[in-house]
Amino acid sequence: MKTELHYYDIFPKVFPAGKEMTITIKPLGHHAEFKNPENIYLAIYGLDDGNPRDYPYRKNGATVPFEYDGELKFKYTFPREQQYFVRVFEKETNKRLLQLSVYALDEDLCGRYPLIGDLHMHTCRSDGRQSPAIVSANYRKHGYDFFAITDHHRYYPSLEAIEAYKDVPIEFNIIPGEEVHLPDVAPDHINDVHIVNFGGKYSVNGLLKDEYAEEFGYDIDKRRFEGFDCPDMITEDEYREQVDALIPTLDIPEGIEPFTYASCVWVFNHIRKAEGLGIFCHPYWLSNVHQVPENLTDYMLKTHPFDAFEVLGGENYYEHNGFQTHKYYEVLAKGYDKFPIVGSTDSHSSINNENAYVASTMVFSPANERVAIIDSIKNFYSIAIDGISKEFRLVGDFRLARYATFLLKEYFPLHDDLCYEEGRAMKDYACGIDGAKETLEFISGRIQKQREKYFAF
Repeated sequence: MKTELHYYDIFPKVFPAGKEMTITIKPLGHHAEFKNPENIYLAIYGLDDGNPRDYPYRKNGATVPFEYDGELKFKYTFPREQQYFVRVFEKETNKRLLQLSVYALDEDLCGRYPLIGDLHMHTCRSDGRQSPAIVSANYRKHGYDFFAITDHHRYYPSLEAIEAYKDVPIEFNIIPGEEVHLPDVAPDHINDVHIVNFGGKYSVNGLLKDEYAEEFGYDIDKRRFEGFDCPDMITEDEYREQVDALIPTLDIPEGIEPFTYASCVWVFNHIRKAEGLGIFCHPYWLSNVHQVPENLTDYMLKTHPFDAFEVLGGENYYEHNGFQTHKYYEVLAKGYDKFPIVGSTDSHSSINNENAYVASTMVFSPANERVAIIDSIKNFYSIAIDGISKEFRLVGDFRLARYATFLLKEYFPLHDDLCYEEGRAMKDYACGIDGAKETLEFISGRIQKQREKYFAF
């Protein structure tokens, strides 16, 4: 966390452009107080408005009157969308004593709160290491607002995580999900493209009567969420017939495996029927060689039968996220239709794992709620965060990247402190430790209050 955030609180941090705002700077401790407020002045600098030394005619660096009664308060209309520096100077020397940051937004982003989450990860119910409840707690400790457990072939582990915390108030949004893998029904009838069903209210894996159905049984409530109207299960032969019937309707070019592509379309269609978000995952994963043939990757991105592309995923070698990022920008430069993007860890362990936090997604959503998050991603209010190195990298629209950079430096360190406390109590609760439920009840609502304090919508 930046030193300034330890010493001073400034609020609100984010607000509408073009509207007069009252901004408060609160010293955090006696050591940070302004001992001689008569000998300071305050000025506002727009990050995009040019160096005042080189562009004096732009008048960047407006001096603003303020009041001080232990807290410094001022009113100002921030004229346009950008980051602004709030600087405090000593009058006698013009020495800068303090710099804090705020952000003004255009109307379309006002009312959309930044949420960080993960749309693709695993537990011990498939090839991960920890239980769904513990994975949930560990990722809340890391600062996540939402996530989905997406175990291979299995939907019920995500329901297990939701069930684990149903009797306590938490502000962490656990969303149902699964990684979809359908059976090979013939040598030329395969589909190894990895697809995530994020937030779908029924399981696509659970549609088929196969070996995995035998594992979780035929209880309909293990393959649907909140009593959703779930389609009847089908046999592998019926699945093959449905995909084969889809092939002639898709105009698939020569060189693209017809069944593979049509099966992807079949899966994505079902995810939409389930009111979920269908994600095309990690085509540049090195599974012996790149998992998906290059011409199929290109055709998937050109036609995008999916709802979102996992541009950043769970490996830390360059060919994975690096190639996917280059591919994303290249196909947009070619004139392909724009498609939403997300970043996820594809984590298989939430502790002692160098890949546990390699990527995430920031979504700008009106609420931390399943439908709102899905709709926001579909409407391009998301950006992917590369967390492989100490200094984060962002993939997506430049406008959102600028805003997200501000948030990752100025807001999320404070947010993450509260998340850690809730995640720690969640883990205690999952492990049956006395007092955990009472702790969760006591701290409930703090994240929401923090949002209301920092975002003046």
